[in-house]
Amino acid sequence: MDKARLAAQQQWIREELVRCADFWVNNGWDHENGGCYTCLDRYGKLYSTDKSVWMQGRCAWTYSHLCNVYGIRKDWLDFAKSCLDFMEEHCINHEAGNRMYFTVTADGKPLRQRRYFFSEGFYAVANAEFYALTHEEEYLLRARSAYELFWQLYQGLIEDPTGMGPKTIPETRSGRALALPMIYLNMCSVLRRCDPAHTAEYDERSKVCVHDIFAYHHKPELGCTLENVGPNGEFRGDVTEGRIVNPGHDIECSWFLMDYANHTQDSELHQKAQNVFNYAINAGWDKEFGGLLYFIDCKGLPPEAYEHDMKLWWPHNEILIASLMAYRDTGNEKYYEWFCKTLDYCQKVFSDPENGEWYGYLRRDGKPTMPSTKGSTFKGPFHLPRCLIMADQMINQLLAE
Repeated sequence: MDKARLAAQQQWIREELVRCADFWVNNGWDHENGGCYTCLDRYGKLYSTDKSVWMQGRCAWTYSHLCNVYGIRKDWLDFAKSCLDFMEEHCINHEAGNRMYFTVTADGKPLRQRRYFFSEGFYAVANAEFYALTHEEEYLLRARSAYELFWQLYQGLIEDPTGMGPKTIPETRSGRALALPMIYLNMCSVLRRCDPAHTAEYDERSKVCVHDIFAYHHKPELGCTLENVGPNGEFRGDVTEGRIVNPGHDIECSWFLMDYANHTQDSELHQKAQNVFNYAINAGWDKEFGGLLYFIDCKGLPPEAYEHDMKLWWPHNEILIASLMAYRDTGNEKYYEWFCKTLDYCQKVFSDPENGEWYGYLRRDGKPTMPSTKGSTFKGPFHLPRCLIMADQMINQLLAE
């Protein structure tokens, strides 16, 4: 282990975290209506006032977590509370079983409801993290209510209260999406840490998520983990949807699994999680330009998504977390090599030390799309600060050995 190199990397990571956290506090906070704007250009200038409900929850989680890890800073605490209050006042569809909207206007009028229920997931972890910070019971009650709603929808125990129904005709084609078990697995991890009194429940449901990932989506015979499969894990190789691999998603999933394996001290599961990472990084890394491709086809056929060969910020955040976690846990130098290779790439093409935050969307050759952006409906203060916080903590652990 090269501790001098690790220490230098940690110093950059800490400086980048300060720039990232300040960027959103200074530019994204809506002091008039509450909550967070995320459609910001390179310099932090607002280019759309519509608000992503995902990002209200993610922002509240991030700034609550910053306080839990590094100590309470008033602007961090107030920013988190502003996003939580905005969600509570404007983002819940009480007439549809407390399902949450996907986007709202600047002042909170509903714009769009979507079938999937990830707004509820981010609301749950945000409230749980704020509860861990303040110990105010109402936030735990909100978190557990949304956590339960997500579970009932994921398990098909209730029909969607919005009445929207499935996206495709179920008599023709139904199936499973990897996003559901992996996101819920991470929700269990956050709630377990913030609410240890219900650890048994979080562990039991985590087991279901792990089962679903490996029983249905993970395909060693194909060397990948698939985004979409049939109801019993059937491989649909005759349609593009059935062959989609999102390497960044798989890598994020791998560290969710490693984290749970560490919690349960399950070395076999940890090895399986490493395999998820190994398949994804080896298949998805762009050998010509560097960086991780956004989508690939598991058979090497043309991907349908237009953005398949772009380089997005968040998959690289997930590589940094997963590779460093695997290195910390196993001591295998190949994982540290992946961490260094990815960090070097990110410093070169994503980081913007002059203005803070990372570019979100790059072309395959690593140049930002024009005009460049730091935020959008899908990009806000979450993946990058989470990555930097976790990397800082893991390097602390490595340097202490």
